Amino acid sequence: MHDEFREDEIARKVGGRFKLTTLVQKRMVALNRGARALVDMQTKDLMQIVVAEIMTDKIYLDTSGRVQVVADESETIDALQALLGADDGPGIDDL
Repeated sequence: MHDEFREDEIARKVGGRFKLTTLVQKRMVALNRGARALVDMQTKDLMQIVVAEIMTDKIYLDTSGRVQVVADESETIDALQALLGADDGPGIDDL
């Protein structure tokens, strides 16, 4: 058994032990089917990878019980700029 599961912190992070079990199970299935890990680790132990993803807030369960990936800030900023049609502001020559 992984020591992280003995601590209540990981269960509180996802909303309880039942949600933790669901999240771990669904993420393990995704990794077994070829999904890429969201953390850089030098291990093939999928459980360690899932625990690291949870503890670093990379994945969570949405309200319908589906595993969701937290988007990088840079991806979110790029998407917002594309949506709003914003550019990076004035260039150095404009100052």
